[in-house]
Amino acid sequence: MIVRLRTTKIGKIRFASHRDIAKVWERSLRRAEIPLVYSEGFHPRPKISFGLALPTGAESECEYLDFHLDDKKYENSKIVAIPEVLTTILPEGIEITGMVKMQNKYVSLQQSVTSTTWEIEVEENKEFVDEWVDHVLSSEELIIKRTRKGKEVVDDIRPYIREISVGQGDLNRSTLQAELKTQPRSLRPSEFLASAQPNLTMARLRRLKQFIDTGDNEIGPLELGERLNSDQELCPS
Repeated sequence: MIVRLRTTKIGKIRFASHRDIAKVWERSLRRAEIPLVYSEGFHPRPKISFGLALPTGAESECEYLDFHLDDKKYENSKIVAIPEVLTTILPEGIEITGMVKMQNKYVSLQQSVTSTTWEIEVEENKEFVDEWVDHVLSSEELIIKRTRKGKEVVDDIRPYIREISVGQGDLNRSTLQAELKTQPRSLRPSEFLASAQPNLTMARLRRLKQFIDTGDNEIGPLELGERLNSDQELCPS
């Protein structure tokens, strides 16, 4: 059985790197005595896969991971209790907010997620940011320089920006919400803020949602899973 979890990453834990969080999950699943399926070969590893990496220092309300559960060794009643059991073991700031069962044949999180919504607090005031956003949205192209495989390349990132809204932040700061595409390559929030001159200065970053474009609409990663009910119910999403 493949289980998909949605979790948070809020507070001090935001300073842990993507690799550190991967180790936290391996250890937490082991401490919870949840039987995992392992890879074959000389160095077997638990089959755990993670979604898009979160920048170190950023918070998130919607991190995802998949793990292969050996359900032959785990009864349904224990599967239902996985979120509760893990939450008592995981560090403060990581909370499980949803769980579903995935089909055995499915597209991985990194391949299937097509855009994410970010909440970005910037140090500039709302009037300044409103003008900046108007310029970005009215631009036919936004050219930036990126480093890819050790080489500097030039990209037009305007097609990667889907939506932007602006709200008033604390003091003289402002808060942006921006939906940025992740396919065929991810547009980082830092690159987005550098897309028009003068650049905006990031003060705080939080990922709010992740989406999968089905062609007809956008859905969340949990919506691809199976929500069982009655005595086989996994967890509300």
